[in-house]
Amino acid sequence: VYLIESQSDSRRHYVGFTHDLKGRPICHNAGQNQSTVTGRPWNLVSYFAFANEPTAIAFEKYLKSGSGKTFLQRHLL
Repeated sequence: VYLIESQSDSRRHYVGFTHDLKGRPICHNAGQNQSTVTGRPWNLVSYFAFANEPTAIAFEKYLKSGSGKTFLQRHLL
């Protein structure tokens, strides 16, 4: 699970899930994700590694929820 921030607007952030942490931000900066086409370029802010995929997906879903966004604001942004 990763968190990226727009270089052009530091108020814009995106949370995602990937198996390829090095390659995924490159895809965002290349415009391959509709949610992040605007706001390019993006920088990796933080990432969270999990032992299994279901836990990672559940955490990503949480971070995209209202309380998860509050968590991000308080602890990472």
